[in-house]
Amino acid sequence: MLSIEKYQQEFLDFLQNYSVEKEPKGLYAPINYILQLGGKRLRPVLALMTTDVFGGAYKKALNAALAIEVFHNFTLVHDDIMDDAPLRRGKSTVHEKWDVNTGILSGDAMLIMAYQLFEGYTPEVFKTLNQLFSKTALEVCEGQQYDVDFETRNDVTIPEYLKMIEYKTSVLVAAAMKMGAVIAGANKEDQEHIYEFGRNLGIAFQLQDDYLDAFGDPKTFGKQVGGDIIENKKTYLYLKALEFASKTDQERLVHLFNTNPSATDDKVTEVKQLFISTGSETATKQAVEVYTNRAFEVLEPLKVSENRKQLLRDFGNSLMRRNV
Repeated sequence: MLSIEKYQQEFLDFLQNYSVEKEPKGLYAPINYILQLGGKRLRPVLALMTTDVFGGAYKKALNAALAIEVFHNFTLVHDDIMDDAPLRRGKSTVHEKWDVNTGILSGDAMLIMAYQLFEGYTPEVFKTLNQLFSKTALEVCEGQQYDVDFETRNDVTIPEYLKMIEYKTSVLVAAAMKMGAVIAGANKEDQEHIYEFGRNLGIAFQLQDDYLDAFGDPKTFGKQVGGDIIENKKTYLYLKALEFASKTDQERLVHLFNTNPSATDDKVTEVKQLFISTGSETATKQAVEVYTNRAFEVLEPLKVSENRKQLLRDFGNSLMRRNV
């Protein structure tokens, strides 16, 4: 087993060799651009690490790991167009640096390229990976649609929100881990257990992201703190605050989230204070812990050594404690 940093470096080296100059440049330059913008590389690292956990050669999972990362970045390109977002990871988004048509076409090409990356596997493994990937890709689209729908709804429930983040975020984490298990030749039960581990971990990861967006340290978070509040996003923090708040505080919160997106510090400060006073801030931290612990419970029946289970627990704990 390698360190997380070593898996990251192995993946980045592989990615570097994949990102070559091709024609037409108008199609491929934006693809190379988004793939080189950085990011946590969480999903490909998990694919490599899971292959190792089940006794496989992690390098055999590099193509699948890259497929996951190419697909993830494809969704970012199209999401940025839908959100009219000017920045991604502190740099211009693809549709801003080029144009909307380029973003659509280059994104489409990335989806096709992701599928091509499975072609080097044996027919049986290819079939399993392809089926899992297609199911996951469709779920991600469903999650994105739920997210869009929620923008104009004032009656979003906690279960609906959790389903949205499961589809939009956690199923891709889960799929990356199951792919690693498939490539390593793990049995069906272990494949399903590690999928459930990734699914719960992915939900915890997104809830932690919700929390950090409001209460993270601007020096380490890497994004504008309070961005979700400014954009009136109905996150877990917001929904829990509504659930716990007095009628007066509910009305105030709804009013603040029905105004035009505003970057005023006063709005962010007031909403954060409501998150704290209602108990929403504490409830969100507790939810992160609940889903992380659910992930850990799924590890118990895995047919791998205790040392390897502990590596997965350590990784989960590091995500729960992260500040970026």
